[in-house]
Amino acid sequence: MRKRKGLTQQQLADATTIKKGRLAAQESGKTRNPRMEDQVRISTYFNIPVDHLIKSDLSAFTAEQLYELETTAPLDITGKHIRVLPITVNSDNEENMEFVPVKAKAGYSRGFSDPEFIASLPKFSLPGLPREKTIRMFPVSGDSMQPIPDGSHVIAQYVDDWSVVKSDTPCVVVLKDEEDILFKLVDNTMKLDGTLRLHSLNPTYKPFKVNANEVSEIWKFIGYVSREMPAAS
Repeated sequence: MRKRKGLTQQQLADATTIKKGRLAAQESGKTRNPRMEDQVRISTYFNIPVDHLIKSDLSAFTAEQLYELETTAPLDITGKHIRVLPITVNSDNEENMEFVPVKAKAGYSRGFSDPEFIASLPKFSLPGLPREKTIRMFPVSGDSMQPIPDGSHVIAQYVDDWSVVKSDTPCVVVLKDEEDILFKLVDNTMKLDGTLRLHSLNPTYKPFKVNANEVSEIWKFIGYVSREMPAAS
């Protein structure tokens, strides 16, 4: 699959955040039991179901069969298929709440499924947040979601089943090939055409759609932290 796209091992390693040596060992067959998170990252990058990577000899597929596989991979909006979300726990075996600082925002879209990256993120705790839920805090920038001020940090809960996201739900949306983290109101149109319609609180910004296959994670808004007072309406 790498050679089919004309990629070097280093380019694929950079795109999937898998170390080049580990990737080379998997390609050569020296790794008998590859890490599941590696398989998910490779599956996501090539848009091929994980079970085909595990069960099928893709080298035996014709170019037409590979193209069909790449373009007809099932869209998973319910979380029933494998979706890896690394988490960390404290000394009491309770799930930590991770904070994604501004300096780590650009790397989050590449490292979201890397346990080492997630473990390196700062931890935070605030009273009143849902217990036994996966919570993270993300930085947002710009004025598209005013009155939430530029430079705020949005606290959000992980959404496993994307089909339950209702219209006009404020969400953090992490895209696979983008270095930014989007904070938008989400209209769920995945069941109709496989897309999410994203729009802003600030009416000067036009709505746009993203393909659900381009989405890595969705986090539902809980609250936000800011050092600024919201602008008066």
